[in-house]
Amino acid sequence: MDHHQHRRRLYNTHVKLLAFDLLSLLQTPSHSSSDPISFSRKGALLSRAETVGTVTSRELKPSKFLKFTIDDGTGCVGCVLWLNHLASPYFARRSPSDVRLIAEAANRFAAEIRLGVVARVRGRITSYRGTVQITVSDVVVERDPNAETLHWLECMNLARKCYDASGL
Repeated sequence: MDHHQHRRRLYNTHVKLLAFDLLSLLQTPSHSSSDPISFSRKGALLSRAETVGTVTSRELKPSKFLKFTIDDGTGCVGCVLWLNHLASPYFARRSPSDVRLIAEAANRFAAEIRLGVVARVRGRITSYRGTVQITVSDVVVERDPNAETLHWLECMNLARKCYDASGL
C-alpha cells in the first residue's frame, strides 16, 4: 500500500476515537466546497467518527437542530443533529419519501438523547468556531453499563494496532 492509499484508507470509516483524540485532530482548510476543512490524525485523513459517552448537555431548537455534548471521561465532544430536513434546500433534490424517513429517524434520535444517558454517536467530523464536533448520522442509547469501558478498550486497541500502525 503506497503512502497516499495509507493516508486515505480510514477516510470513509467511522473511526472509534476517545474525545481527547477527536478534539486534537489537525484541521486544515481544503479546496472542496462540500468539506471546507479536512481532518487528520498523524497524517491519516479522517471524515467520520464514532464516540460513546454520557449526554451532559442538550439544547433543542424544534424543526432546526439538537445540540448535545457527549462526555467520555477524556473530554467533551459537541454533537449536532439536524432536524430541518423537510425545509432544507440541501434535501430538496432527494425523493420526498426518503427525506421523510431521514427526518423521522432524526426526530427519533432526538427523543432518545436525554441528559444522563450513555449514547453511541456516529457521524461526520465537522468544525464549529474552530472546535471539532460531530454532525450526527445515527445514535444508539446504550443499555449495557459496560458499553463505555468497552469503547475505551476498543479505541486504545484500534489506535495501537490499526490507526497508529505504519505511521498512521
